[in-house]
Amino acid sequence: MSRYAAVAAVAAVAALAGLTMAAAPAPVGWPQWRGPNRDGVSTETGLLRAWPATGPTVVWKASGLGTGFSSVSVANGRVFTMGDVNGAQHVIALSATDGKKLWSARVGTPWVDQYGGPRGTPTVDGDLVYALGTAGDLVAVDAATGKERWRKSLPGDFGGQMMSMWTWSESPLVDGDRLLVTPGAKTALLVALDKRTGKEIWRTAAGDLGPKGKEGAAYSSIVISNGGGVKQYVQLVGKGLVGVRASDGKLLWNYNRVANDVANIPTPVVKGDLVFTSTGYQTGAALVRLAAASGGVSATEVYFLDGKVFQNHHGGMVLVGDHIYAGHGHNRGNPIAIELATGKVVWGGAEQKNAGTGSAAVAYADGSLYFRYQNGTMMLIEASPAGYAEKGAFAIPGVSGPSWPHPVITGGRLYIREQDTLYAYDVKRG
Repeated sequence: MSRYAAVAAVAAVAALAGLTMAAAPAPVGWPQWRGPNRDGVSTETGLLRAWPATGPTVVWKASGLGTGFSSVSVANGRVFTMGDVNGAQHVIALSATDGKKLWSARVGTPWVDQYGGPRGTPTVDGDLVYALGTAGDLVAVDAATGKERWRKSLPGDFGGQMMSMWTWSESPLVDGDRLLVTPGAKTALLVALDKRTGKEIWRTAAGDLGPKGKEGAAYSSIVISNGGGVKQYVQLVGKGLVGVRASDGKLLWNYNRVANDVANIPTPVVKGDLVFTSTGYQTGAALVRLAAASGGVSATEVYFLDGKVFQNHHGGMVLVGDHIYAGHGHNRGNPIAIELATGKVVWGGAEQKNAGTGSAAVAYADGSLYFRYQNGTMMLIEASPAGYAEKGAFAIPGVSGPSWPHPVITGGRLYIREQDTLYAYDVKRG
């Protein structure tokens, strides 16, 4: 615990007292899940290296987003998210200048469980926005108006299935002229579609992916790798990690050891020929190395970390320099720094405590880690292998349940979605 915890109770009031209007953010952009490169790393500079006791100033807040845990994407002066509103699941567009709602487009049926709402984040590409609902409804809508261009159903069109009960949570990937998603079917594990029309380009046959885990899609999102000299899509599915050739959808390799039987969630981290992956439920983490092999690609385990050493339940991991930073523990977010090449824990882990509790969603910008905890604590931590150092904290207003959506840092702002409300904070230095 630190001095920041002592002011957490008053942070919400103080932050809202500082509401101001400001010019629209610079068009740096955060057009998809986990940012420009899907790695949770922002290219922003000139940001606050420490926060005042009450946290950064709230520029604007927007309400009416409904229930859900979707994060946001930011592009071309608009902010996009998803929510269950008035009995349906929607993708929603707001003005990045003041948070005013611009339009709302129906995706599909709402998701009603203990918490409810969509989990995926819209993907923006030029004049189109793509969103995947919890029932597997995939839609492409006009970015300016919300008018629907095309739609597909992952279970209806591809026989898709999930590994467990929490339904689709993926954020679609745009790569060139293609849109990639994960139906999770044996005959269509991943599919590539024409991003303008939705027409199928290829689908991946799964084959035997090993004994661990369960058949179907998991709760992760696809990333791009050129490991082993072959462009491929890397995804964490119900049976573990897979690599799929970008040109034709052929399954190149798979890694089963990291799979668990309940929910495989974190998005993999890619660096050159390396892929770092982790799951919760006491499973652990691993680094695999990709190499050219017989006209394809092989995946070799470099190391495996037991769940007691490191496991990321959800909230994700970021690679900064040579080190992985994340929250460690099942339903825990204990800050940890791991040397990527060796798996050595350089600081943190099970004994590293702070004011945050529950899982931590993590992002990086300008020398700092942004940890957003399940209990609504937002923390700024120095991104350095030298040791753990807190640089500020505040309480997100209005938290009444799990506070899970990933933080977004772009245009000098920190965007925090909290169920029906989105907060835009000014984190620009000076």
